[in-house]
Amino acid sequence: MEAAGPFNGGSVQIQNENGSRKLPNFAQSVNMKYVKLGYHYLITHLFKLCLVPLTAVLILEISRLTPDDFHQLWLHLQYNLVSFILLSALAVFGCTVFVMTRPRSVYLVDYSCYLPPASLRVPYKKFMDHSKLIEDFNESSLEFQRKILERSGLGEETYLPEGLHCVPPRTTMVAAREEAEQVMFGCLDRLFENTKINPRDIGVLVVNCSLFNPTPSLSAMIVNKYKLRGNVKSFNLGGMGCSAGVIALDLATDMLQVHRKTYAVVVSTENITQNWYFGNKKAMLIPNCLFRVGGTAVLLSNKASDRRRSKYMMVHTVRTHKGAHEKAFNCVYQEQDDNGKTGVSLSKDLMAIAGEALKANITTLGPLVLPLSEQILFFATLVAKKLFNAKMKPYIPDFKLAFDHFCIHAGGRAVIDELEKNLELSQTHVEASRMTLHRFGNTSSSSIWYELAYIEAKGRMKKGDRVWQIAFGSGFKCNSAVWVALGNVKPSVSSPWEHCIDQYPVKLDY
Repeated sequence: MEAAGPFNGGSVQIQNENGSRKLPNFAQSVNMKYVKLGYHYLITHLFKLCLVPLTAVLILEISRLTPDDFHQLWLHLQYNLVSFILLSALAVFGCTVFVMTRPRSVYLVDYSCYLPPASLRVPYKKFMDHSKLIEDFNESSLEFQRKILERSGLGEETYLPEGLHCVPPRTTMVAAREEAEQVMFGCLDRLFENTKINPRDIGVLVVNCSLFNPTPSLSAMIVNKYKLRGNVKSFNLGGMGCSAGVIALDLATDMLQVHRKTYAVVVSTENITQNWYFGNKKAMLIPNCLFRVGGTAVLLSNKASDRRRSKYMMVHTVRTHKGAHEKAFNCVYQEQDDNGKTGVSLSKDLMAIAGEALKANITTLGPLVLPLSEQILFFATLVAKKLFNAKMKPYIPDFKLAFDHFCIHAGGRAVIDELEKNLELSQTHVEASRMTLHRFGNTSSSSIWYELAYIEAKGRMKKGDRVWQIAFGSGFKCNSAVWVALGNVKPSVSSPWEHCIDQYPVKLDY
């Protein structure tokens, strides 16, 4: 007799006692994903599962105690009153020390992403027409930029600063300051309006902008505009690339561990006006095609009273720097070409170096966030590889068990593709990154916030969800920030996706 198997068309053959018996091919018939999930559940809840019988035994023993037993216990405490008081005092002292020395929780109250006016949009045709009118680019460079644009993953609604819409481009210091003010003040005005925070309550201010660092600084411009108090702890981070937003978060978080009951504001942006490349070196033309206007302002708090109205709580920040290696240091490099034109050159080794930085970062991050089941599997595979088979493939931890949402820096299509492949992510996991790249382009350090806003606008952020923000930047650096949602998060008022979220996701033709 032969019967069809229940799994994926596998078969079970049952013959008489003298015949052979063929068992199902479990490698084909059972989806190993569910076996792994079961193992993960068992290891994760192992302590609870062991605690249940112990609790049952304890309750059973207590139920057997008689009134005389309780009386004897009370007499024993009376005879050892001094010891009991000393132990109680020691316990209270220990608890007090623990509470006073533990890290303060840092809450993300709200954030605001800059949405430029429609007049600053730069569709493909306008970009190419302006490039031709400028007359600094030869035919080969124009064709190269056209191909990069078509394959970049950018859409038709990204933005460039007002100075670059002029012919010839207006790249003066005044124009660059105007761009910085429009982006930073636009974010901060909306943030203060949404949170009802008085700017004078801000105790820590951190601003990061890689390529535009005037005097007075960008942070000083904000202090002057909003009349922040005289003892505000202000910082201005420059030259640190697209991952500087996480560095700024890490610095603000450290400051909030020192200064009690205060607010910190982190402003992340990039300035394009004076950093457009007008030469013909192809490695320096790529940033022209990818980078666009954007910025964000984030309000952090260490006040316990702000927990109820906050969106997220900071869990971890992990920073990795590969600058000790020459190739890593030089792979994103601001320089002048042979004709004295300044721009940022991108090395052909960029993706390989980013991969090494990512590997180093997740090696540090993994033990902090991965469930015990994944760590046991990784360690067991590592030991087996060392002892038995050097050619055995290393086990790649499943970060989807640690995070519910991924905000991968929208540096370009290749960056997102590589992380999707190497971390075995689904299309949904990288949707926020791809759609941010399509709608806003590479907005540098602020891109991870546009992605978070996308997830919120889609209504996907639920209480307890964990978010991984990961960014890459010159130096070369890979930095991560991990947040946990404190509730079902709704999009902020005037979200950058407010008027277009229903149009996304769009189908990308590449």
